[in-house]
Amino acid sequence: MSDDGGTLLGALRDHLGIRCVKDGCSPQGQCGCCTVLVDGAPRVSCVTPVRRVRGRQVVTAAGLERAEAERWADAFVETGASQCGFCTPGIVCRLVGHERRGADLTDRDVIDTALAAHLCRCTGWQTIREAAEVAVSSPSSRPRDLDAASRRASLETGGLQRVGRGVVLGDALFADDTAPADALVAVFAAGTWVVGDTLEDARRRAGKVQGRRTTLDAAPPLQLPPGEWAAALRTSWTEPAYLETDASWCAPSGQPADPLANGGAFGGKIASDAGDVAQRLADEHGRPVRVIWSREDTVNFGPKRPPVAIGLRHDGRGIARVAADGATAVVREVLPDIDVEEVLVPGPPTSLDLRAAVWAEAHMVRAALAGEAGWVSSQSGGRARAAIHDGAIFVEVDGGDPLDEVVLRSYAIGAAHMAWSWLTSESLVVDDAGQVHDLTIRSFGVLRSSDTPVIEVSIGGSGEPRPIGDAVFTAVAAAGWLHLGTPTDLPAASTG
Repeated sequence: MSDDGGTLLGALRDHLGIRCVKDGCSPQGQCGCCTVLVDGAPRVSCVTPVRRVRGRQVVTAAGLERAEAERWADAFVETGASQCGFCTPGIVCRLVGHERRGADLTDRDVIDTALAAHLCRCTGWQTIREAAEVAVSSPSSRPRDLDAASRRASLETGGLQRVGRGVVLGDALFADDTAPADALVAVFAAGTWVVGDTLEDARRRAGKVQGRRTTLDAAPPLQLPPGEWAAALRTSWTEPAYLETDASWCAPSGQPADPLANGGAFGGKIASDAGDVAQRLADEHGRPVRVIWSREDTVNFGPKRPPVAIGLRHDGRGIARVAADGATAVVREVLPDIDVEEVLVPGPPTSLDLRAAVWAEAHMVRAALAGEAGWVSSQSGGRARAAIHDGAIFVEVDGGDPLDEVVLRSYAIGAAHMAWSWLTSESLVVDDAGQVHDLTIRSFGVLRSSDTPVIEVSIGGSGEPRPIGDAVFTAVAAAGWLHLGTPTDLPAASTG
């Protein structure tokens, strides 16, 4: 293969067709999904020029020694450390690289240091740390019904999701992974779609410039009227931060690939137009076309959790201002006596489809008025309650028949991490004109492994299986907000 001036990631995915190497942020080099081993050392391939690896050994998750790959994949399956599977091939490569150099992967500090180069939105890190410990001490051979595990995973995501070795090592094919080798690639720039022979060619033609992280401070965009509020909450813009950006492909006169693929995106891709664009461009060009949003595109154009401002008096009355159409019914399901204003605010689009959006915020202020969080029941029937003490998050879940307790626990931990991260760290800077300034994946504020509390999960329930994600997120958000002292503005840094 000739050197076209591109990156190692482009060479692997576009020229060699090695799709287990995932692209979550290129060319930002910040999510770790494209990590491979170069002469045995972990390297982020999206910022590595292909000329730098000439004559060197490059190993992807698919190229690991068979016994080594199976041992690590089995450890991830055993602990529920892979959900959608987008980030895990890169994480496995990094951990394997550290293990080969003799790192103590039973030491949390060592594992946290290794994971600092990665972002995982699904798992909440804890199960990945557990997988590393299991891998170096050999996974067990306990019998497991992976079909039941897949049913629980699919129930939690709202779409088909597999559980198994292949998912861990990158065989869970996402929308862009299934595109034919001769497909053109379309990227968005200056209000139009620019088409090239490869992703790097399309980006060069479009003049795509890497996004930056702002030095400005984020602030909640909505205000509350003056009042003696018994509970008051204002939230900032936040990014759902799914790792596979919106992508699809289509052949002429064909049906486009589903942007959701093996991951649910927490409700973030329900209204994605990537498939429609791919279908239109394929018909125009008479060839298959891949449509790929950059990380900056997902921030600028993808849906955000709606900012809210809620003030509640002791009598249960008050006001909620929400930057989303249709929010009135959601708020009044929890707070029936409140006035709701659906406010148009300059900024990126918002969506009520995101995990427990607005519904969780309403539960939080109700919990503050009651002085306790208690059990939370979602519309799907899943229940959860949470408590925070001694530096840990404790979650009880009732999702009916667990089907597979490992997977159910993993999804509970992931939802708990997402809630705690949202409470304490996540925000986007959006100026008064509605322009987003935080365009790098690290600027979203998603908590790293080293900053994540231990999360303990107790599982109960029987009967019809029910998803627990929204209930866990809301229960942890309510209990966590009470634990933090109900600060009016989020995010609010944790004090322990």
